[in-house]
Amino acid sequence: MKIRFVLDENVRGPLWRAILRHNASGGLPIDATRVGEPPDLPLGCSDEILLEWCEREGRILVSLDQETLPVHLADRLAVGKNSPGIFLIRPNASLRGVLDALVLVAHAGDPVDSRDQVVSIP
Repeated sequence: MKIRFVLDENVRGPLWRAILRHNASGGLPIDATRVGEPPDLPLGCSDEILLEWCEREGRILVSLDQETLPVHLADRLAVGKNSPGIFLIRPNASLRGVLDALVLVAHAGDPVDSRDQVVSIP
C-alpha cells in the first residue's frame, strides 16, 4: 500500500515548497497534500476533524503540534477509532532531514509501522 501524507497548517510553507521541488526534480515522488487544499479539509479545522479526515483518506499527518495532537489521537483510539499515524517533526529538525525521512517512508515504509502511533521524525 502506498504511503500518503497530509501537512498540517503549521508546516504548509517551507516543507510544502521542498516537497514540490523534490517532486519536480524527478526523484521518487512524495504523495502529499496540505490542510486547506482539499475542499473538505479547510484551514482552521479542528484536530478532531483533521484526524477523522486522515483516517478516511488514509493519509499520515505531518505536524509540529507536540501538545494537542497526541492527546486527540489517544482520545480517538480510546473510542475504537484508528489513524494512519502522526509524524511529529522534532524541534530543530532540518528541512532536508524531514524531506529525506518522508521520501524513505513513502517508498520503503510499511503503513503498519505508523498505524495508531505518533512517530517523531527525522
